[in-house]
Amino acid sequence: MHGAHLVLGIGELLWDELPEGARLGGAPANFAVMAGRLGNRASILSRIGRDELGSQAIGFLEALPVETDYLEVDPGHETGRVSVHFENGEPNYIIHQPAAWDFLELTGEWIKLAGRADAICFGSLAQRELASRQTIQNLAARTSSACIRIFDVNLRPPFYSAEILQESLGLATVVKMNDAEAPLVLNLLGLATEQETATPRLAAERLLAEFPSLQLAAITRGSRGSLLVAHDEWNDHPGFPVQVGDAVGAGDAFTAALAHYLLRGAGLATLNEASNRWGGWMASQSGAMPALPDAVREAIAAAIEKAAG
Repeated sequence: MHGAHLVLGIGELLWDELPEGARLGGAPANFAVMAGRLGNRASILSRIGRDELGSQAIGFLEALPVETDYLEVDPGHETGRVSVHFENGEPNYIIHQPAAWDFLELTGEWIKLAGRADAICFGSLAQRELASRQTIQNLAARTSSACIRIFDVNLRPPFYSAEILQESLGLATVVKMNDAEAPLVLNLLGLATEQETATPRLAAERLLAEFPSLQLAAITRGSRGSLLVAHDEWNDHPGFPVQVGDAVGAGDAFTAALAHYLLRGAGLATLNEASNRWGGWMASQSGAMPALPDAVREAIAAAIEKAAG
């Protein structure tokens, strides 16, 4: 992996307890695994309990192209769990607290890693407790000026606030949210006019105007593709029709592809193509860290390159 870009997923690592069994997840962890699969040097900065679920998490991740060496072990809190049940096909989450990832500790090792990072991704959920919030924001602030800092909004009621959004957007160079979250973010920040709330492109432009560090806003629309908005251009992608497996982790695969191709200097059309292809592939699978055969990875990479051609 020498010479590969260093990409960090910072925040929650947890087990989703689904009707059919437990699956490892957490948006930053899903992001890091996908970033590793795309050929980056990827690391998860999170915290697990000194318990069976923590051991199982490390065991599971060892088979994947992601570093677990920097995971912290919490002597007093358990590994994160989320109970997921479905009503009318829609998932409902109970995100148990406190969890080990609520107590991320700012260590010298983590600070050094952040200073060398080429891209990081962090969200709002892991900032629900002050300890982790301070650690995450501190790490984002200690990255180099060239580092791509992605704030993946990921609103999970009741675990967000205007203050967390304001601080995180102030640290980010890229913001990613879905089309339901965009108007909520504007309203929470007191930035919304009716037109901006109703028009995703105007919502994105408002955020870019408001936060000087932001270079790019990505608004995803599930199966209907996504909109990328930069300061002087934008690109709309219709998405790809896929047979949906369970859509878990599709947004995180989208974000990982976005980071991967941003690091390679791709333009908006290629960024959108790549992110939708990888998000679509993940949506067609079961779980957020499914097997990825080399042939599939190569075929998707070739399709992206052809579209960019």
